[in-house]
Amino acid sequence: MGFSIIGIVAVTVIGIICAIVLVIAAKFMSVPVDERIPAVRECLPGANCGACGFAGCNGYAEAVVNDETLPLTLCTPGGAAAAAGIAGVLGREAGESVKKVAVINCMGDCNKTKNKSDYKGIQTCTAANLLFGGPASCAYGCIGLGECAEACPENAICIVDGLARVDTRLCVGCGICSKVCPKHIITIQPVTDKVKVLCSNKDKGATVKKTCSTGCMGCGVCSKMCPESAITMTDNKPVIDYSKCTSCGTCAQKCPAKCIVVEG
Repeated sequence: MGFSIIGIVAVTVIGIICAIVLVIAAKFMSVPVDERIPAVRECLPGANCGACGFAGCNGYAEAVVNDETLPLTLCTPGGAAAAAGIAGVLGREAGESVKKVAVINCMGDCNKTKNKSDYKGIQTCTAANLLFGGPASCAYGCIGLGECAEACPENAICIVDGLARVDTRLCVGCGICSKVCPKHIITIQPVTDKVKVLCSNKDKGATVKKTCSTGCMGCGVCSKMCPESAITMTDNKPVIDYSKCTSCGTCAQKCPAKCIVVEG
């Protein structure tokens, strides 16, 4: 009986000593946390999409608090509301925030292109792409199995005629669809960029026409006819310099493949 009491007392004393040591360690070894970080975190939507360039919302909150030169408008899903909230917490100017949306750089639906094979495997774009680049005859185009639509947290993407389509009213520009697309044909662009090159084909001329009736042939007419010299050809594709582009529509009018569009 005496040994039992001694054991209980010993364990109790050890527990108390350990508790005291932990309290002292927590006090002297704790890392102070800037109270503005959780406040900024509350202003963010919690998408953790990485569109800001940091590892989730917590990463951006820490970075924007510790770096006064970092823009407050990097949270694409949060948009102007998030930027204004962060500005209120940090006492800084929010800056101009422009809505961004996903753009499917392909027009090759089932009416404009055809399949080279009948794919019967796992119904994801990633799986289909592993088998000779997918069933589509165009090696650069949308596979159309909807992996981007499945990943979209806003249900802003659907598949129509074998081609992904974006509802820009719902899209918040988080970029998750762009990350899961194995063809890398989805880009996140400001809505102010009205002119879009909706083709990702890097081939040229007759090779393109064999795979898609609306594919860019790399002819360079758009570049030559642009009055602002805002278009250059890279890998047989038009690349638009939006700092020069005035959305005049000349490139869209002159494009023989009609793969350049002007929204609005």
